[in-house]
Amino acid sequence: MYYLLSLFLLFFPYVTEESVWPHWRGPNANGTAPTAQPPIQWDGSTGKNIKWKVPLRGRGSATPIICQNQIFIVSAEKTDRLAKPEELPKPPEGIQQMTTPPKHFYRFLVTSYDQATGKVLWQKTATEAVPHEGHHETHSYAAGSPTTDGKKLYVSFGSFGIFCYDLQGNQLWERQLGKLITRRGWGEAVTPVYHQGKLLINWDQEKGAALFCLDAETGKTLWKADRDEVTTWTTPLVTEYQGKTLVIMNGTKRIRCHDLADGKVLWSCAGMTTNAIPSVLRFGDAIISMSGYQGSHAVSIPLSSTGDLGTDGKVNWRYHTGTPYVPSPVQVEDRIYFTSANGNLLTILDATTGKPIIEKQRIPGARQFYASPLYADGRLYFTDRDGVTVVLQPGNEIKVMATNKLGDAVDASPVAVGKQLFLRGEQFLWCLEMLK
Repeated sequence: MYYLLSLFLLFFPYVTEESVWPHWRGPNANGTAPTAQPPIQWDGSTGKNIKWKVPLRGRGSATPIICQNQIFIVSAEKTDRLAKPEELPKPPEGIQQMTTPPKHFYRFLVTSYDQATGKVLWQKTATEAVPHEGHHETHSYAAGSPTTDGKKLYVSFGSFGIFCYDLQGNQLWERQLGKLITRRGWGEAVTPVYHQGKLLINWDQEKGAALFCLDAETGKTLWKADRDEVTTWTTPLVTEYQGKTLVIMNGTKRIRCHDLADGKVLWSCAGMTTNAIPSVLRFGDAIISMSGYQGSHAVSIPLSSTGDLGTDGKVNWRYHTGTPYVPSPVQVEDRIYFTSANGNLLTILDATTGKPIIEKQRIPGARQFYASPLYADGRLYFTDRDGVTVVLQPGNEIKVMATNKLGDAVDASPVAVGKQLFLRGEQFLWCLEMLK
């Protein structure tokens, strides 16, 4: 725990862990909220432990972040403005598309809400554009979560721009990195990662995949690492090891470790499935990566690795069943918890050995997950796409502490700060807290 908190202070020196959720996977980038004490029970229909809820404008599945008593949300809103023929983007060439681009302009919104009341503090239109692709029916045009260094807000709408704001909503800079061409036109989810004045942008796509490192102060490119990769929807992990800062990214062809100094690939490892989405976790002197679309694979790779490990190079362990498709795993001490594909079957692995504690056991009351699990105050929170959150007690068996119904569909991951739990639903932003 000391190691994780030390990394947090290194990465985010302007904020305290108790008051911020700066990254979509939390202050330690692993789905844990070390000091939060969120409620165990609530009910959206009766109002039990619902401190407030506010309607959301537009659509989005990006997880909220929190800093300086503000909750930041991104969304995309379809306008009534129909594009003229000459304003319609040209479809991508040579790439199979299974979705149809819209013909209306979309408004890309950044909104700040007061943490205490849910009141809108400010709302900005980053840009208006006609998307060049459609998206999966369960997706949206606002799936990349924002991030913060405690002084600035960094927002990615992918093909529609990377934006930097101060926390009062003043735009400081904008970058356009071009158009992403995603697999089958299923859409984008580009979540930026901040580290010591640098902003990392995953630009994996069907043609021209790359990792960008931008100057967080200006938005200018510091380096660009071309990647032999296809579309991924994964977020880079930044971590320190033996005097180097490493950027580790999941991928369909390879998991790769880049040097933050120049983007050079230090090592890589094959074995993931198509459509890599889950974020990489750090455990000790290793990382754990997994994917679960049309197959299952998890691997623990030593950070001291070099070169291309391929599919049979020396790693700590590999595991081949029940891994997640969309959700990322969560770490609880020396165990890794994850669900199978997008379903409700839970597996727990020993993070050191890769040996299962339990394998593919059903979480009662839950159906299908896009949201990643949360660990806070000795409890695990699994929120399914119907807005049902099953609270589990960690251990060697599934022990349900509570089953909570919100009455609002949820794809974004839960966020815990202080005594509050925040859920971004399809219709509302919810603040949950134990009320007297």
